[in-house]
Amino acid sequence: MAGLLKKKKRQEAEIPTASMADIAFLLLIFFLVTTTIDVDTGIGMTLPPKLEEDQEPPPVRERNMLKILVNAQGQVLIEDELASIQQIREEVKKHITNNGVDPNYAESPQKAVVSIKTDCETSYNTYIQVLDEVWMAYFELWDAEARKLGYPNYNAYRATLGPDDENQIRKIIPAQISVAEPDC
Repeated sequence: MAGLLKKKKRQEAEIPTASMADIAFLLLIFFLVTTTIDVDTGIGMTLPPKLEEDQEPPPVRERNMLKILVNAQGQVLIEDELASIQQIREEVKKHITNNGVDPNYAESPQKAVVSIKTDCETSYNTYIQVLDEVWMAYFELWDAEARKLGYPNYNAYRATLGPDDENQIRKIIPAQISVAEPDC
């Protein structure tokens, strides 16, 4: 009788784990493929070719260089005159399209250089705003040149260029921006 009173031991339930590794691997692959990773691309600028060690940089006449200085407080100076960020675009366009008329501005668009110099304490946002205004001046001039050639805008002109075609507008008005080392 004692044997009858003994309770039967229940068999414990098991969860099959043989395919668990496969499922985890598939989930990992799924999330890797579907997740986007933000990558800061930085500021896209084409740098001039590096000069040889014994080679002097090409001379730039003073009148062909428009100097933009941004101090530590975020104040903008154009040719040592206090200005606002909103004034930069018009000053750059005046400088580039002067064609030698005003002795304070460039002799021609091909010789015009825009120099941007900041302080070490200048905020990054202010620097980007200044650089954007300079680039927008160039894009507005390129748009105007494209319209002279019969295109609705500069992007429409660029769309007609093949991979080996030379950009004539950028040849007429080259973007020559010099970003000087900050004062520290």
